[in-house]
This record gives sequence, structure tokens and C-alpha cells, in this order.
Amino acid sequence: MLRHIGLALCVVLGSTALGAANKEQARLENCGVVMQEILDVPDNIPQDLLQKAECVVVIPSMTKIAVGIGGSSGRGAMVCRSGATFQGPWGAPAMYALEGGSFGLQLGVESTDVVLLVMNKRGVDALLSSKVKLGGNASAAAGPKGRNVEASTDASMRAEILSYSRARGLFAGISLEGTSVRPDDDASEQVYGHKMTARDIVTGKGMSVPASGRHLVDVLEKNAPRNESKTTANR
Repeated sequence: MLRHIGLALCVVLGSTALGAANKEQARLENCGVVMQEILDVPDNIPQDLLQKAECVVVIPSMTKIAVGIGGSSGRGAMVCRSGATFQGPWGAPAMYALEGGSFGLQLGVESTDVVLLVMNKRGVDALLSSKVKLGGNASAAAGPKGRNVEASTDASMRAEILSYSRARGLFAGISLEGTSVRPDDDASEQVYGHKMTARDIVTGKGMSVPASGRHLVDVLEKNAPRNESKTTANR
């Protein structure tokens, strides 16, 4: 009898662990779906900005923490270009969390997809080091959209991180000042099967992209295969 109980307990615990892992892998897969949908919108992220980004953070379905407070939380993934100077192909994704702040969810929208473009090494270093407060530890601005090259160039020169949101089918740049972004190493452990920091994943050599992150990386490779900021600087 005790043997049967023990076996049943092992099955339950094993199923729970497997479910947690699948949950984070499903979240990562959804990041790819969201990024593809956003880039399919005619008036989306300017191509020249995406091509100059060092990293991209995708947070699907960011939601309110509590009604009336205006706080919010969401989880997703960050993908960076590989190599010491971010000139290589898009690398393996690290899981991230975005928390706090008030940026419009209180206007009746309960769920918002968020995309952040990290435009330079200083922004990347801040996000890899610890919890970052946008507008504090790292300069942030609402990203321009469409094909306005002049506006996008001006924004990329001024901000380390550009932010966008999609809610109820509407896509726009949005200010996330006061919001915190941090590595979600527990979620990354669920995706990769062993403990890893965001820095290990992003800067590690020979890191393989997990199957659940393949769609997200493929979308970025297709739409921004080269880091044009490095190409321009070398001309």
C-alpha cells in the first residue's frame, strides 16, 4: 500500500514539474507568435530601428496587478544578437519579467502585448546585470512606428530602450518610464532544464536555441538579419 502511495506521489510531483516547464516553454513560443503578428501589421516598428537593435524583449499579455492601482506585470523573453559586439545572428532567448508602473492598462484594457528594443550596449548591460527601472537605470522612450526615418533616427539616438504596445488590435509606441525589467532566471531554468542566468544565455558561446524559442529567433532573423548600426558605424 505504501509503495503504491509513493509511486503515485512521484507521478504527481513529476507531472507538476513537467507542467511548470511546459508553461514557460509555451510562454516562449507565444513570444514568437506575438512578434510575428506585430511585424505583420502594416504600420509597425520601423525597419531601420529593428535592424539597429542589439536585443528585443517580447512580453505577451501584460496584465494589471490590481484594479485601480495602475500597476502591471508580465513575463516573456529577451533575444540578443550574438557576439561581443552584437554583430552575429540572433542568439538563444533568456526569460524576463516586466513589473510595476502605470502606462494605460487602467484605461479599460486588461491585457497588452509589449515589445522593447534595446538600442545599445549600455542598455543590454543594464538588463543583464539586475533589475532595471526604465527612465532611471536605463533611458527609455516610446518608440516611433511606421516609415518615418527622421523620427526613428532621432528616437534611437536619444534612448537606450524603445517601447511599443499592442492592445485590442492597436499598435503604438508607449512610455514605460517607472516600469522595472528583470531577468526571470527561474523561468529560464524551466525552459533549458538547468539553472542559467540571463547573462550566461545571452553571452555564452555555443548556446543552442531551444525548440520553444525557435519561432521567435526565426522571425527576427528573417526581418532583421544584420545589425545595421554596426554596418553604418564602420562605413
